Amino acid sequence: MKTSWETVTVDQSPMRLYLCQPDGAGPFPAIVVIQNRDGVAEFTQEMTRRITEAGYVGVAPELYHREGEPKNPHEVESIKSSRNDANVINDINATIGFLRGCATADTSRLGVVGFCMGGRVAFLIAAASSSFKAAVDFYGGGVYSRWGNRPPPSELAANLACPVQGHFGELDNNPRPDEMRRLDRELTQLGKPHEFFFYESAPHGFNRKGWDGYRPEADTVSWARSLEFFQRHLPESEFKKTAVAG
Repeated sequence: MKTSWETVTVDQSPMRLYLCQPDGAGPFPAIVVIQNRDGVAEFTQEMTRRITEAGYVGVAPELYHREGEPKNPHEVESIKSSRNDANVINDINATIGFLRGCATADTSRLGVVGFCMGGRVAFLIAAASSSFKAAVDFYGGGVYSRWGNRPPPSELAANLACPVQGHFGELDNNPRPDEMRRLDRELTQLGKPHEFFFYESAPHGFNRKGWDGYRPEADTVSWARSLEFFQRHLPESEFKKTAVAG
């Protein structure tokens, strides 16, 4: 695996990308990894490497590039009020543009996964862009809330352009399980392909190691489900199948 930091410019602001590429020439399917509230710190980098260990190009854009990566919990809290969906969409579109210029990435097989605030963003971009073939939401809170002047992601559900998978803890307060079950029903009524999973005795951030809320079993099961979901919706291209057969 090769890891590096790359930079693109979005709205006249440099945005760093944590890039992980599998060994080999590729091209490989690619997955955009959306940070949790702490930015592209240790946890998000670990999740990006996990993606690449499974055979995907993984890339995590620093969505806080306009404010600067937070250095402590106080700075994390101060950034909350400046979150804006229009900016987030621009950032992800710039990330897709970067991947299109990456020789190892096959952007015809593009997925997105997000954690915490990133789970909300994964749902949002699945409705705001037709570029993705699969989206995975890990305990994304605030789906019914606005960031800026755009409608909240829940109001864009009819525009979902790809299947969505969700992973939620039964002990979570944001999002609450009843809120996600409501979203589950709404997506069913809209006829949108999705699958939501709820994990008993699991709080928010149940797959983040190093704290009392870490739940190894829920982490293992949810990750296996995520990889199966991506494998199902980002299949090997016909070109690659022909090349391998030849």
